[in-house]
Amino acid sequence: MNRSARTALSALAVALLAAGTLAGCATATDRAGSGTPSDSSQPDTELATDLELEAAWLDSGRMIGIISQGSSTCVPTAGDVSFANGVIEVEFVEPEADTPCTRDLVPRVTLVATPEGVDPTQDVEIRVTGDGYVGDTDLDGVAGLALGGETDYQPSAGWADDDDIVILTWGSSSCVPVIESVEATSATEATVTFVTPPADQVCTMDMAPRGVVAQIPDLDDDGETFVILQGAEFDNVRVPIIGND
Repeated sequence: MNRSARTALSALAVALLAAGTLAGCATATDRAGSGTPSDSSQPDTELATDLELEAAWLDSGRMIGIISQGSSTCVPTAGDVSFANGVIEVEFVEPEADTPCTRDLVPRVTLVATPEGVDPTQDVEIRVTGDGYVGDTDLDGVAGLALGGETDYQPSAGWADDDDIVILTWGSSSCVPVIESVEATSATEATVTFVTPPADQVCTMDMAPRGVVAQIPDLDDDGETFVILQGAEFDNVRVPIIGND
C-alpha cells in the first residue's frame, strides 16, 4: 500500500472516530433533554416530602389550626396565605437555620388567620408548601360559624380528627401553655390540665394566639363536646369544641 493510500485510510479513521464521539455526546445530550440544560433551581414537587396534615377551625372560624409532625420547639409559622376556588394555600416558614431544635417528633400547631373569602360553614381544601415539602388536607365546614369581626381573645378549641383537638389560647408568645395531662371525664367532656409555670418565669408582655394539640380518644363524636381548661392561668374554663370528626 502506497503512502497516499495509507494517508487516506488514516484520515477516514479519524473522521469516523470523531463522528462516533459526536454521536455519543448527542445521545447523552438528548437523554438530558434534547440539549436543554437542566435547571436545578426549579422546585420539583415530585421530590418534596409529603406532609401528613390535619386542620381545625378556631375562634369562631376566624382562625385555622394546622397540625403537622415535627420538633416541638421549632414550629413553622404561616407566611403567604391565599384563597381561590375552594383552596387555601399556606406557605410554611421554618425558624432560622441556627435555631436550636429538639429532636422529638410530635404533633404541633401552625396558626393561620382565615383568609378573606372563606366561608367556614363550607368545606375547604388546605394546601401547604414549605422548604422541601408539600401537604394537603380537607377541613369540613361547620354550621353556625361566621367569619368576621374582632376576636374576643377567649380560648377556643376545634376538632382536627377522631382523637385530636387544637386548643387556642391568648397570651404571651414566649410562654405557650404546656399540657400536663388530658382526661375524658364523660362521653362529651374532657379536662386538660396545663403545667403550672415557675414563679420566676419571664414572659413577654404581648397578646398572641397560641396553639396546642390535645389527644382525647374517648369523647363521643355525636353532638356537642367540651373541654375544661385548668392549671397555669386557667381556672376551669369550659370551652366548646368546634365541629366533630
